[in-house]
Amino acid sequence: MALSWEHCPYLTRGFFTDYGRQAGDACVLMIAERGEQQVAASFFLRDADALYGRYWGAIEYIPCLHFEACYYQAIAYAIAEGLSRFEGGAQGEHKLSRGLEPVRTTSAHWIADPRFADAVADFLARERGGVEDYLDELSEHLPFRADASAPDDGGTLP
Repeated sequence: MALSWEHCPYLTRGFFTDYGRQAGDACVLMIAERGEQQVAASFFLRDADALYGRYWGAIEYIPCLHFEACYYQAIAYAIAEGLSRFEGGAQGEHKLSRGLEPVRTTSAHWIADPRFADAVADFLARERGGVEDYLDELSEHLPFRADASAPDDGGTLP
């Protein structure tokens, strides 16, 4: 299969080898195989409390493989490892139906050219409000209700 620009791997085998050697147990790589062939992988970082995802790549489209490799297997791993949470990464209202709540993410950037830095700062100031509105909208569709109370009859549901 010829790689197009959208499928060009920018995290190389060398990156994973070097990073895995330096990060040790903090680096988690899940590989999906069909028979003897590796068809996809998802890359996570972890600490003592959480598993953080993810970078994802596949050599072909296989229905549902993205969620299996990036979420379902990651959640199973976090449970098996006794981690208190799984952070599925930024973006995606498609995560709501899979029980993941949207979380705010932060980042830090240094931009050498002040003219470009000013343009980026201006964009981010305007974007911040849109992101807040988007998070508010997503929060209305969470799979769990914040105002729901636990049953008061010892936990038995009607």
